[in-house]
Amino acid sequence: MATERRDRAVRAAIEQELLTEEHPVAALLDTDGVRASAAALRDAFAAVTGAPVLHAFAVKAGPLVPVLRLLYAEGLGAEVASPGELALARAAGIPPERIVLDSPAKTPAELAGALALGVAVNADNPQELARLDALVADAPTRSPVGLRVNPQIGGGTIDALSTATPTSKFGVALRDRGARDQVVQAFLDRPWLTRLHTHTGSQGVPLSLLATGVREVYKLAEEINAATVRATGRRQVDTLDIGGGLPVNFTSDEETPTFAAYARLLAEQAPGLFDGRYGLVTEFGRSLLAKHGTLLARVEYTKTSGARPIAVTHAGVQVATRTVYDPDSWPLRIAAYDAEGRPKDGPPVDQDVAGPACFAGDLLAVQRPLPPLEPGDVVAALDTGAYYFTAHYAYNSLPRPGVHAYTGTAGGALRLVTLRPPQQLPEIVAEAGGAHRDALLER
Repeated sequence: MATERRDRAVRAAIEQELLTEEHPVAALLDTDGVRASAAALRDAFAAVTGAPVLHAFAVKAGPLVPVLRLLYAEGLGAEVASPGELALARAAGIPPERIVLDSPAKTPAELAGALALGVAVNADNPQELARLDALVADAPTRSPVGLRVNPQIGGGTIDALSTATPTSKFGVALRDRGARDQVVQAFLDRPWLTRLHTHTGSQGVPLSLLATGVREVYKLAEEINAATVRATGRRQVDTLDIGGGLPVNFTSDEETPTFAAYARLLAEQAPGLFDGRYGLVTEFGRSLLAKHGTLLARVEYTKTSGARPIAVTHAGVQVATRTVYDPDSWPLRIAAYDAEGRPKDGPPVDQDVAGPACFAGDLLAVQRPLPPLEPGDVVAALDTGAYYFTAHYAYNSLPRPGVHAYTGTAGGALRLVTLRPPQQLPEIVAEAGGAHRDALLER
């Protein structure tokens, strides 16, 4: 079904001239698929707890205002990690009480702004807590405030995305000497500190390790609450932010692992997490969008080098940065279409799919068996709904592609709408200081 919908969307995009000689790269997002993923997330946690859960979408995975607006309409909030992401969430109409601010490098002004809005804040370290001490003393806030901890339980297969390693830059390292006692004391000293946050990692991290990280932060919450009950008679930690990180299957159309499987595992590993004593926050990103995105690029030339066929396309490092620089960790599935958007057939031939950037490693795929490609054909990079076309890398001043969403109608037709138009050359010039061209000539 997903393949059929994607094929129809590719054909419609070409018929509606969203992919042209002038704009040879275009991105498609399956709106119905995104809605289905949001519903699956809500249902998965509703099945294991009646406690309140804020599902805060990790904005970095899809920083497009219409996408954030859609997810908010589906009951999700936003997890932001910069002033820019906070501005996007606010532009999408997401209220402050459904926004969570995480970042290891928040400035005093950023913290003060979040507290003034009432956005939830997760502090990363003791120095940030000291800044918050001063800010909270100067101006009481309705913002929930938490502390991020690193359970130091190990990493997955992608080092750069493993955030619970012994030397991770994120959070308070719980297994360092004296750290656990210091965390407990930090809560005893701050009655307004009411949340704990952890995030073990994302792609390449198995569910078992994710669940272990959540179980460790639950144990810490119980320890803190035991201490605060002894000291003040009240349980101080009332909410656990368990992060996101559900990995995505990039090998087929199958959406695994599922939110339901993860929620059940958490219920097994830390049943007290779901008994109603704690509110919950999640921060899923890639797993909500990745399977629903398709990146299209025209084939400009085909050639042979060293007896290997090469299709030179317009999609490369600027839209698939992780795949180009770390292809073993981020391989993409590639589908082939003819110039009219029909799936290509024919005996597969091992060929490279290259991008337009001026370095040899700008490759979407290497020795990939595909029907023989020709100039004017279209290649589709699948599972690119998160981080790919929304996280542009301006190598060679290549323009950002247009992003278009498709959804089904009652009659079975597909409707396409533009979420972000393709970037124009004057915009590139403006971003490159075009208005200040003589600045270095002034004396």
